[in-house]
This record gives sequence, C-alpha cells and structure tokens, in this order.
Amino acid sequence: MRIGIDARYLSHGLVGGIHTFLKNLIPALIEESRDRHQVYLYADTKCPFDLTAGGQALPDHVTLRLLPYRNPLSSLRNDFFMSREMIRDGLDVYHFAGNYGFGPSGATVLTIHDEINLMSLAEIIRGHTKRLKTIAMMTYLHVVTHAAARRADLIITISEYSKRRIAHYGRLALDKIVVVHHGCPADVKRVEDRLTLAKVRERLGITKPFILAEAFKNPAVIVRAWGALPSKVRDAHQIVFFSRSPQVLPVVHEAVNAGWAKFFVRVSRADLSALYSLAQAFVFPSWIEGFGMPLVEAMTCGAPIIASDRGAIPEVVGDAGLIMDAEDDKKLVEHLLRLLQNPEERERLRQLGFKRAPLFTWENAARGYLEAYRSAASRSLKERQPALTSL
Repeated sequence: MRIGIDARYLSHGLVGGIHTFLKNLIPALIEESRDRHQVYLYADTKCPFDLTAGGQALPDHVTLRLLPYRNPLSSLRNDFFMSREMIRDGLDVYHFAGNYGFGPSGATVLTIHDEINLMSLAEIIRGHTKRLKTIAMMTYLHVVTHAAARRADLIITISEYSKRRIAHYGRLALDKIVVVHHGCPADVKRVEDRLTLAKVRERLGITKPFILAEAFKNPAVIVRAWGALPSKVRDAHQIVFFSRSPQVLPVVHEAVNAGWAKFFVRVSRADLSALYSLAQAFVFPSWIEGFGMPLVEAMTCGAPIIASDRGAIPEVVGDAGLIMDAEDDKKLVEHLLRLLQNPEERERLRQLGFKRAPLFTWENAARGYLEAYRSAASRSLKERQPALTSL
C-alpha cells in the first residue's frame, strides 16, 4: 500500500496529546511497513520536523512532504489543500490523525481521540474560556470534525469508551469505528538502578516515601484524602505533583505550603520514569479520560495504581489497580492506607501492572493501524467498484 499520514503535529513545536501519539506511532508504523508499504508523511515548515530535526534520515520507503507555512492562516489552507499533494503521490489510504482532515476521494482513515469536538457547541464552549478567539477555534473544530467523521471510510479511536461516546455524539454507526490502544511512550522506562534513583531523589529534594499524581487530574480529592490520613502516616509520606504547566488549581499550592506536597513543572521524561519507579502509589482520580496514557506509564515503571472509575480508566487498568469514584475521598483514604502500610499489596499491584503493560505497545498499535488501513482500502474499493464497472 501507499499510505499517506497528516503529520503536521510533528512540525508545530508541540508537546503532549496528539504530538506524543504521532511521535510514537509513526516510527512504529515505519518499522512495520518496511519492505511492504510506502509511507508518505505530510508536515509543514512552521518548525523543524521532529523525526528529522536531529539530522536523522528517514528510511527509503518513507517520503516527507513539507507544505508551506507563512502564518496561522496557512494551517487552514493546508487543512483543505493537502489533498492536492496526496493526489500527486497516488496514495491508497489517507490517514488524518488529529481528529479531522479531508483527503481526496478514496480510502480515508480518521483518528478521533475523544468526543469533545463532536459534542454540542454549548457543551464545548462551557468547558473553555469565553474569549472570541477560543470560541471561533472551538466552533471551527466542531464543524470540521463532524464533517470529516461523516466523510471518513473508517474511524479509529483509543478505547471502547471513546468509541461509544464518538458514535453517540457523532451519530455514527458503531461498525464504522475501530479501537486501537496506545502504547507506552518510548522515553518512559522502568528504572531499577539504585544509584540513578537516589540521584533523582536528591536532586529533586524528595526525602520521604511518596505518592505521585498529575496536578491537573482532580488534585482536590487527593489533598482532601491526605488531610484525612492519620497524622503518623501523613507525616511519614508526601505527595509529589507534576504538570506540564505551572497554571494549576490553588489546592496544589495549598498542599505545598502545608508541607504535604512538592510540585514539579515540566519534569524530564527520564526523571518522570524515575518518579514512577520510586512511587509507593500513582494516584489518578481523573474526572474523564478517553484513554489515560499516564496509567500505562505507571504500569510500565512499576507504580501501584489508584484511579477513578471514569471514562476508559477501568478498561486500561484492568485488575492492576485500586478503583474509586473520582470524588470519593473516603475510599481514597482506604486505598492509600492499604498501599502505604502494606508492602505486599504494593508488590502485588506492581506485578499485575508489569503483566498488563505489554498489552499496550506501539508495535501492537502500528499493526492495528495497518489492519485498519487495509480494511478502509477494501471498503473504499468495494464502494467504487460498481461505478468503475459501469464505465
């Protein structure tokens, strides 16, 4: 097959989310396609392309097309005119990985990561700041995602939960949507070397056993539960919050000021791997998750998990974690005591996490995407066949 992928998230200087997804999926796809398929990557000139920015050469079966980027309007232009480049390359499958995209007539695969862009505009805008620019962008993404979802031959999403939500909000048939789970990012790995772990603890000033948590993922319930712990347990441990941004809820800073927590912004991936590997628990009481990548990271590194029962979290965690309602601080206290006071229980969950983590690899994801490409190409050919035979 000749496969085209909209990879612009890798040329926009972004972090997190879809960027992380593509930065891990595309190398795995390239490897799985070797000696079998031709891969065409479509990016733009806004920033250096991530996969070649360090001087790396792409393999012979991979072609990079760079579209011009002069100003923010270039993104809009490329949304609709990228198809011209794709037509010239004679592709069999067009993959748009960032929730929307419009290819030429033919086999179009669309990755929609969650239902947000498909929800009603009132629901979408309610969850964002009310600046005109933000409302305009949310409206644009809502319109083009609905249009792209209707037009696509096949939609891929990241969990069974997201599949149901996308079908509901997009008014789409369930058999048009397939699930391919993410893998663990390649730069997050279990750290076992004691000297490395000790150096990270010393550099970050972590002097007590700790639980690890994302500062954006419902920190208030963690702090409430922490305050309800017996003082002997609380004083012997601490919370380590991490985040990509310093803009977090005040409760995080309140916990730091109370001496209960430390807060780190933009932790390196190497340090994050060490923190997962050191943590007595990774606490993830998120309100909603379409997948929950940090859960896979925690299982890979051996952090026992406490997580909410919202969204796709139970689907990802399986039996490798303790589950609670996202706002149930009393149940969280029970789970914390169970892990902080019971090394055997921590080890039990660590081993279950190690056993479950290999289900989520980018090699598996790449194979799932290649199968989806074949399916979409077959569907598209069958739909065009009557028209072709009548000519």
